Amino acid sequence: MAKTAIFLADGFEEIEALTVVDLLRRAQIEITMVSIMGRRNVEGSHNITVMADELLEDLDFDSCDMLILPGGMPGTTNLDNCEMLKAKIREFNDKGKLLSAICAAPTVFGGMGILKGKKATCYPGREGDLTGAEVQSTEVVKDGNFITSRGMGTAIPFGLAIIEQFQGADAAADMAKKIVYNR
Repeated sequence: MAKTAIFLADGFEEIEALTVVDLLRRAQIEITMVSIMGRRNVEGSHNITVMADELLEDLDFDSCDMLILPGGMPGTTNLDNCEMLKAKIREFNDKGKLLSAICAAPTVFGGMGILKGKKATCYPGREGDLTGAEVQSTEVVKDGNFITSRGMGTAIPFGLAIIEQFQGADAAADMAKKIVYNR
C-alpha cells in the first residue's frame, strides 16, 4: 500500500488538507497528518483545530512515497520556514520521489528552486513565486514527480490526481463517481 504524509502548520487551509486526507483514506491509500508545530493540535486558517496523527520529528520519511503540502496563510509561510521539512523535500526531489502541493504551497517548491523546467500551478497571483517553472492555469498539473493544484476549489481534483498517481485512472474515476463528483 502507498504511504503518504500531509504536513499541517498553523494557518493551513482546512479544506485543502482534509479533502485530500478523506479521499486518500477512502481509496485505502495511507495518509498521515503530520504537525510541524511541535504539538499535535494544529489550528487552521479558519480557526478549525485538527489533531495531527504525529509530529514531524517522529515521521519515518523513508517509508513515505509522497509528501503533500496544503496551502493557506500563514500555513504556507510556516511550512516554508520549516528547515527540517524543506530538507526532506529536497531529499525526496533528489531521489525523484513524489511531491505535491496545492494553493500557495507550490511556492515552497518554487522558492527552493526545485520546479525549474517543470510545469506547475498555484493560487492565482502567486505564479511569480514558482521560480523557474512553466506556469499553467489548469486545476491540477502533473509533471515528473510533482503534482500541483490551484486552491480550495480544486481540492477534489487534486486528491483524485493523487489517487490516480497510485492506483490509476480507473480508480480515480471510480472515486469521483462514488463521491458524486463530475470530472
